[in-house]
Amino acid sequence: MKALVLDQIDNRTVAAIKAIDLPALAEGDVQVAIDWSSLNYKDALAITGKGKIIRQFPMVPGIDFAGRVSES
Repeated sequence: MKALVLDQIDNRTVAAIKAIDLPALAEGDVQVAIDWSSLNYKDALAITGKGKIIRQFPMVPGIDFAGRVSES
């Protein structure tokens, strides 16, 4: 799948669309086929590097979405 991925390069936050592999599902997790997604203000802070939002790089922003469970 493709995702917006945030990395840290030379102490700067850099955003790029990248192909990433889906990890194996852990016990109790679900996979969602996302139909719609948005970026909220915290995502914008992370993308611009203006807030201490990111705990670990690389990071895929966006937790607000609508879709259907495709695997559980």
